[in-house]
Amino acid sequence: MAVYTHLGAEELARLIAHYDVGDLVSAKGIAEGVSNSNWLVETTGPDGSGARYILTMYERRITLEDLPYFLGLLDHLSAKNCPVPRTIHDRSGAAFRMVGDKVVALIEFLPGVSPDSATPAQACAIGVELARMHLASADFDRSRVNTMGFADNLAVLEKCGSAGLASIHPDLPAILAPARAAAALDMSGLPRTNIHADLFPDNVLMLGDEVTGMIDFYFACTDTMALDLATTHAAWCFDDETGDYDEAKGSALLEGYESVRKLEESERALLPEIAKGAALRFVASRAEDWLDTPVDALVTRKDPMQFVARWRFYDDKGAQIFA
Repeated sequence: MAVYTHLGAEELARLIAHYDVGDLVSAKGIAEGVSNSNWLVETTGPDGSGARYILTMYERRITLEDLPYFLGLLDHLSAKNCPVPRTIHDRSGAAFRMVGDKVVALIEFLPGVSPDSATPAQACAIGVELARMHLASADFDRSRVNTMGFADNLAVLEKCGSAGLASIHPDLPAILAPARAAAALDMSGLPRTNIHADLFPDNVLMLGDEVTGMIDFYFACTDTMALDLATTHAAWCFDDETGDYDEAKGSALLEGYESVRKLEESERALLPEIAKGAALRFVASRAEDWLDTPVDALVTRKDPMQFVARWRFYDDKGAQIFA
């Protein structure tokens, strides 16, 4: 499971006592995720009727300076009735606390399950909620630079090096040239807002076709809406087993998005190239994780070649599907 730091029962109980959520009943490590340690926490609840929360300890890729943005964005979107969990503030009003030299936050638990194989109706629903989130986040009073932009992805791949990439798959070093082309793409004229930037199915909770939760905003940043849409498209519209593109899901996601917010022509024109860059972002992060994750970590490495295949699809068919 994705728990890199052990917290004992007594330490967890002392931590939970700083919040008005009742007494700790149980805490179970959550398997998903590769960057942070997460626990599902059950307490007696503020009114004694029981409650659940998510406790996150930030291990990688997140700095203390970014947390007011991440956690504030959750509260901002939740207040605007987006399906986003609010931050549970402690008794002093703080949104996060320190445990030794690690930062932890307690987050509202939302019902629902992440879809293993989304239907077109579910893809449409996430398109709708992504557009709603983009509009709702426009007046958030903080901003954050995208640290996983196309130039950053290139830097990650170059740091992995041709030898490191080849140790994962012999064809992987060839992706360096497309990554350089993506890094040169000019998106400065496209509409911007605060975006999720990592809206994979495992970061979405659903009950049937209803989106009940969009979670894990720890790559959120201020960037182009088209980038967020392209990232979500790459994450939702391919079969994880076969790698095949699902045209019904792809069309449904785009239709759902545009039912709330119409794409500008400048966005539509660049979407094929943006989608290629979005696919490369996950090639880079997966390659880095593959090389950096300790051998004994209880985490399943994700294959970057899965997103190389998606880059190839967008290179071949992107102009057609985003027309």
